[in-house]
Amino acid sequence: MSLQQEIDKRKTFGIISHPDAGKTTLTEKLLLFGGAIQVAGAVKSNKIKKHATSDFMEIERQRGISVATSVMAFEYRDKQINILDTPGHKDFAEDTYRTLTAVDSAIVVIDVAKGVEEQTEKLVKVCRTRSTPMIVFINKLDREGKDGFDLLDDIEVKLGMKACPLSWPIGMGQRFKGVYNIYESKLKLFAAHGKQLEEDTIEISNLDDPILNEMLGEAIADELREEVNTINEIYPKFDQEAYQRGELNPVFFGSAINNFGVKEMLDCFVEIAPSPLPRETEERMVKPDEEKFTGFIFKIHANMDPKHRDRIAFLRVCSGVFKRNVNFYHVRQDKKMKFSNPTMFMASKKNIVDDAYPGDIVGIYDSGNFKIGDSLTEGEEIHFKGIPSFSPEQFRFINNADPMKSKQLNKGINQLMEEGVAQLFTKLDSNRKIIGTVGALQFDVIQHRLEHEYGAKCTYESLAMHKACWVSSESEEALDELKSRRRNNLAIDKDGKLVYLAESAWTLKMAQDNHPDIIFHTSSEF
Repeated sequence: MSLQQEIDKRKTFGIISHPDAGKTTLTEKLLLFGGAIQVAGAVKSNKIKKHATSDFMEIERQRGISVATSVMAFEYRDKQINILDTPGHKDFAEDTYRTLTAVDSAIVVIDVAKGVEEQTEKLVKVCRTRSTPMIVFINKLDREGKDGFDLLDDIEVKLGMKACPLSWPIGMGQRFKGVYNIYESKLKLFAAHGKQLEEDTIEISNLDDPILNEMLGEAIADELREEVNTINEIYPKFDQEAYQRGELNPVFFGSAINNFGVKEMLDCFVEIAPSPLPRETEERMVKPDEEKFTGFIFKIHANMDPKHRDRIAFLRVCSGVFKRNVNFYHVRQDKKMKFSNPTMFMASKKNIVDDAYPGDIVGIYDSGNFKIGDSLTEGEEIHFKGIPSFSPEQFRFINNADPMKSKQLNKGINQLMEEGVAQLFTKLDSNRKIIGTVGALQFDVIQHRLEHEYGAKCTYESLAMHKACWVSSESEEALDELKSRRRNNLAIDKDGKLVYLAESAWTLKMAQDNHPDIIFHTSSEF
C-alpha cells in the first residue's frame, strides 16, 4: 500500500467531555463495533479494579491504565481508527490539552440531563483555538434530560459552536422510542437489549410515509415531523468542508450504554472526518505525504508498570514512515537514536510495531531522553508548534523534607516536570521553587511519586497566587524596567522563560496598566 493510501486510511481523534458524561462507555462501544474488544467492560477490566486500592497511587494507576488504554487503534470499514481517550477530571486538564495537539478531530460527549458543563467548555475552547473539527454526541437518551432544542442552544451559546443536527431523538427517558438519522434518512427504533440489530432500522426517505404512524403512533410521528421540519428551517445543511475547517459541528443523539446511536455516529465519522492533517512547525508546514519521517512527543508517562520503572514517550507521526530499529534525529539533543521495541496500543494490549504512518501514535520506551514537544526527524531541524503550557490555578512552595536527599529530589522534580505533571517556577529574588498545578490532586500525586519513585520527601507551603503569566516585549528597556520594579513577582519556568506571578486579578491589572509595552500571556506558547 502506498504512503498516500496509508494516510487516507487513518482517522485520529480525541474524545473529550466533563467527567461522567459517558466518555469511557462511548470509547468502549466504538471498540466493540470495531471488533477490538469482544465484551463491553473490557476497558474497565478486573485487573484495573484490583489496582485501585492504594491512596494517591489509585489516581496515578487509574491514570496509568487510562494511558495504556487511552491510545487505542482498531480497523473499521477499511479505515484505521486511532482513539485518544483523555482524562475527564479537571485536575488532569493540562494532560488533555496536550493530547489534543496530537489529534486531527474530536468527539465531544455531553450528558443529556446536565447539558454543557464547565470542563467541556474549557476543552472545546482549546479545540476551537486550533480549528479542530468537532462532532457532538449527546449521550444518555434513555434517561430524562433537557429538550433537544435547548441542548442545541446550549451548544451554540456556551460552546460557540455552529450546530448541525445529523440525528434527532424521538422522545427521551421513559418515552425514548429511537433516533431518526437525518444524515442517512433512516429511522432507528430503540430496543433496550444492548444490541443494535439491522431489523431495528427502517429506511424512510419521506417522513410523510404512513409507516411512520404505524411504527411510532400518530402523535409521536407528528411530533417528529414537526421537529425535523424546524431543524431543516433553522439549522444549516451539512457541509463537509465547513466541518473540516472547524466551522460547522454535526450533532448526534444516542445512548452509549445501550449501544444506541453510536454506530450512526461512527459510520458518519468514518466518512466525513479528516485524514491526518498538515502540522505547523516554527520553520515550515509539514505535510503528511512528505516522504521523510517527522513526529513529535506530546505525552510522557513514567512508571506505567511499577515493576519495571519504565517511562513511555508518546509520539505522533506527522509525515513519512516511522520504522523500528532505524536511526532518527532527536532535534533538541542533536543526536541519532533508534528504537528496538516501539509499541502501538490495540485496546488494552500493546503490540510491537515495525512501521507507523502519519496519524499513528507510537509508544517509545524512554530512559530520560525526551521532553514534551521534542521533535524526531530524518535529519531536518524542525520544532513543532502548538504544545503549550497553560497558566496553573494552584500554587505552592516546595521544600525538601530530607536534606540528605537533595539530589534525588531535584532529579524527581525535573523528571516529573518534563512529564508535564505540573509546572515549576523558580523565583528571581529568592531562588525558591514553586509548583503550579491545574488541580489540588496533583500536589498529592507529586508528593507520593517523589517518595516512592525517587526516594525523596517534600513538604509544601501554601502560597496565595492568582495567576502565572508568561511575559514578552519587543522593547528590551520595558523588560529591564519590569525586572527592576517587579523583581519580587518574577520567576523563570523550567525552560528559562520569564514569568510574572500575580497575587490577585487586581495586581495583574495594575502590572498591565503600569507596563503597557509588556504582553502578559496565559499560555507559554506565544
